[in-house]
Amino acid sequence: MTINELKDVLLCCLGINYSILFIWFCVFLFAHDALYRLHARWFKLTPESFDAIHYAGMSKYKIGVLLLNLAPWAALCILK
Repeated sequence: MTINELKDVLLCCLGINYSILFIWFCVFLFAHDALYRLHARWFKLTPESFDAIHYAGMSKYKIGVLLLNLAPWAALCILK
């Protein structure tokens, strides 16, 4: 695999991962109550803890995307 192919793969992965993050955010924003009711049936959660868990999950996912997709892509762009 050449550097250009690797850059293309990382850029594609970056787009897919940000799409997943955007969908997660939109579902959380627009279907918050239904999502909370679904999870509250399985777990004893307050709305505040439910929001905190999702916020933390989204932030960890975003940090992972930045470290595993964007940083290597940027490093390869600087190389060549």
